[in-house]
Amino acid sequence: MSKRITKVVKMELPGGEAKPGPKLASAGVVMPKFCTDFNAKTNDRKGEIVPVIITAYEDKSFDFVIKTSPVAGLLLKAAGIKKGAANSKTTVAGHISKAKLREIAEYKLPDLNCDDVEQAMKIIAGTARNMGIAIDE
Repeated sequence: MSKRITKVVKMELPGGEAKPGPKLASAGVVMPKFCTDFNAKTNDRKGEIVPVIITAYEDKSFDFVIKTSPVAGLLLKAAGIKKGAANSKTTVAGHISKAKLREIAEYKLPDLNCDDVEQAMKIIAGTARNMGIAIDE
């Protein structure tokens, strides 16, 4: 017999640095156990925001799935800027190369709604365009 799910929570936590608090209290899990498990799995991603989907069960046990980092953060890091342009139609906030775009697309491919790296590159390029980041050939 399978366990009964009480809650499914999506949140973004700092990689390798999750700690008990009100954000995790809403998930209904044993916070210290979750934090040690999460930090152990994401220790190599310190400094990044890591999306996670937590499934909490009736008996206070849990499962979690770690996703890839958000595209916006990856683009900002690749362009070497703090934030995107206020008006992306008129202002260029930064530049990234086509090779860097491909690298980000290959990293994000498992979480995107496509099967091809070329399509993933188009999705990432659209996000870059909306942030005011130009893609150099």
